[in-house]
Amino acid sequence: MDEPNRIDRLEMRLTEQEATIEDLNRTVTEQWRLIDRLVRQVEGLREQVEEAAARAAPRGPEPPPPHY
Repeated sequence: MDEPNRIDRLEMRLTEQEATIEDLNRTVTEQWRLIDRLVRQVEGLREQVEEAAARAAPRGPEPPPPHY
């Protein structure tokens, strides 16, 4: 009985695989939260840029720079 039998090896392997799956699931969940947060930030920045561009819409010809 020094060497684990086939069922014991399978049970150990299953336990290790379950732990790996849980770790991967936790990692994927954290990454999705991060991706979601970043997508919301990008959308907010896009709205800010669009609003700034709308406010800075050309109001007529731009005067020449001072060095002319």
